[in-house]
Amino acid sequence: QVQLVESGGGLVQAGGSLRLSCAASGRTFSSYAMGWFRQAPGKEREFVAAISWRGANTYYADSVKGRFTISRDNAKNTLYLQMNSLKPEDTAVYYCNRVDTFSKRPIYDYWGQGTQVTVSS
Repeated sequence: QVQLVESGGGLVQAGGSLRLSCAASGRTFSSYAMGWFRQAPGKEREFVAAISWRGANTYYADSVKGRFTISRDNAKNTLYLQMNSLKPEDTAVYYCNRVDTFSKRPIYDYWGQGTQVTVSS
């Protein structure tokens, strides 16, 4: 079972930036598309961004397009999410997972602990 460990969250003012990281165990990380998801209080978990296995293609939810950038370093088994121009509605726990780039659905049925992002107005 691949382990996913998210980090980099925190408290930031609206308009600020954060960079999230997701460290994945196992040698198969570089073979799969990966993505970020988030879950705000009282809401369902939603897709945020995805990146193909080599990083050539990226996909974003409309709500974050132009503000967030997903990237990966396969040599380090690490996925990143650069978040700029943060808004209070970006407040959520952020998770990474393997992703189906067509459906934008997560593939693993387990999750890491996530990392909390809180954006104050």
